Amino acid sequence: MNFTSVNPILEPKVGCIAATMEIIGNKWTALILRDLFSGPKRFCELERSVGTINPRTLSQRLDDLEAHNIITRESFAEVPPRTEYTLTSKGEELYPVLQQMAAWGAKYDKNCL
Repeated sequence: MNFTSVNPILEPKVGCIAATMEIIGNKWTALILRDLFSGPKRFCELERSVGTINPRTLSQRLDDLEAHNIITRESFAEVPPRTEYTLTSKGEELYPVLQQMAAWGAKYDKNCL
């Protein structure tokens, strides 16, 4: 589908929303980000907090977020080894996006009431 018109109030040029969705549009990604807004998390903490996510899928989503400079991964030389995931400043800029998603869900989803 080729979109040639754009709503300049919503999107300054064609592709801006698509670029955002490329990063946060995959299933589970918004929930991973939600949980990282409360601070650094280990893989197992994210696995528990996100829900029924497959570990392989979580790993893929974390890799994607890291590749887009939304999160950083820090490994600590400890026994047992520890790895933590933290939002970058670019990732922190997604806060109002997720906040608006939550507000919309609270307004229209009966499970959020």
